[in-house]
Amino acid sequence: MQIAIVGAGIVGAATAYELAADGHQVTVFEQRAAAAEEASFGSAGMLAPSLLVPWAAPGIGGPLRRQIRGTNATPRLTSGAGMTGLGWLWRWSRAARGPDAQARLGALQRLGSYSLERTRALAQRFEADLETSRGTLVLLRRPQDLQRVQPALQVLRDAGVALSEVDAATARLIEPGLAADVPLAGALHAPDGEAGNCRLFVHALRQAAQSQGARFLFSTRVHSLSARSASLRIEGEDAPRHFDAVVLCAGLASAALLRPVGLRLPMAGVHGYTVSAPVREDTHAPQGTVIDPVHRITITRQGQRVRASGGAEIGRGASSHHAHHAPTLQTLYLALSGWFPGGALTSSPQVQVWRGARPTLPDGAPAIGASGISGLWLNAGHGACGWAQACGSARALADLIAQRTPAIDLQPFAPQRF
Repeated sequence: MQIAIVGAGIVGAATAYELAADGHQVTVFEQRAAAAEEASFGSAGMLAPSLLVPWAAPGIGGPLRRQIRGTNATPRLTSGAGMTGLGWLWRWSRAARGPDAQARLGALQRLGSYSLERTRALAQRFEADLETSRGTLVLLRRPQDLQRVQPALQVLRDAGVALSEVDAATARLIEPGLAADVPLAGALHAPDGEAGNCRLFVHALRQAAQSQGARFLFSTRVHSLSARSASLRIEGEDAPRHFDAVVLCAGLASAALLRPVGLRLPMAGVHGYTVSAPVREDTHAPQGTVIDPVHRITITRQGQRVRASGGAEIGRGASSHHAHHAPTLQTLYLALSGWFPGGALTSSPQVQVWRGARPTLPDGAPAIGASGISGLWLNAGHGACGWAQACGSARALADLIAQRTPAIDLQPFAPQRF
């Protein structure tokens, strides 16, 4: 089949590789000048356990805070969010209390586990250095902080994920760089947790897909889709391009392209921040991944860099050109220096600050499968877990397109659920 893919982030690159490896003729259209220039560029880096990623799903992290202009890296409605932003947050909060909430967490866990297995297999096949680190700690300032991740714990344990509650002394043995003077009641430890450099893997996938014959067309914006066939129109071209199938993997742009053909995905751009700094002293820096559940901050080790990620801005005012929210950035810098004093060179000119949108659906699950329009498929809306879910989503969708039964059940992620 001749298949077009829209988007060359982690999800689009993984989908391109899987379809090209299956023998399809794949063309990837990307409006940016290179792969992984949007959400995949500044990914927090955490791969597993994916349910512990902040904003992985409704209900994880505690009740949704109603304050929208706080100084912490928590949900914040920006100017211009209006009733649309409030309505989306209401649906997110409602999904956490709905009758399907626990089943959805189970489906997300299975997708994350399957995807991690596929990611590891591909990394080994490509002999790619992903700047991987192992081990995840959820830091608990107070024992009751454990309640913030409680909805995910039973799901993970039922799935056989190794999790243990450790005291403060053990937590500091696992992560020797943790500040000795910061109050710590204990931690939740996942020894098989993993993080890595998402952007590096996108480029490895792109090269592997190209070796299988896939074409990547950069600086090429898809203007519109056809409501009747698998075709699309490129900005600046008069005639549409026709394919046997089109797969949308373009984040927020996917929702925008679907609206004119009568399909509406309630996708929001939940904007987050990352601060990446060079390691100052290895023994003082994190060795794996550390999560602060109170502020919903993730600190990951990626080779010789440390990356702190957090923040959640919702609203039309939260565009990529919108001014950075200084209190959120301050919280990230304080998390780096507070939890790991001396571990990162936060004053270095090599520090990189990034802000971008995580395309998120209000139930926390991606849209994977047939759109309802002949030949048009979706693989979008992975939110904060794009890196953690991409390879599994891509392999399962490729199987679906080939009319094979995927290794995981995709029904919980059907686009028609909205």
